[in-house]
Amino acid sequence: MIFYIRITKIGNILKGWVKLSLFYLGKSKKHQIFRVKKWNRSLEKIYHKPVFNINYEEVGHIKEIFGPITLPFISIKTLPNIEFNPESELYVKV
Repeated sequence: MIFYIRITKIGNILKGWVKLSLFYLGKSKKHQIFRVKKWNRSLEKIYHKPVFNINYEEVGHIKEIFGPITLPFISIKTLPNIEFNPESELYVKV
């Protein structure tokens, strides 16, 4: 269960979601830092996309993807009024 796309149908509109499988490393001054457990180059399209929790409420956005190409780090800037739980499931809308 590393990455998969969840397709939901609302009326005639299809929306794709990518579930992120991340390892939480800690918090910097402004961002939450994660390490990706498995990565492929097609997932680079999640750069600067909003991040949602399991209830599909926005919790922040991907600020930066950096580090090794095979297993990069992801920096997520959380919204100031949101209580962020690093153990929660995170999704990105594709």
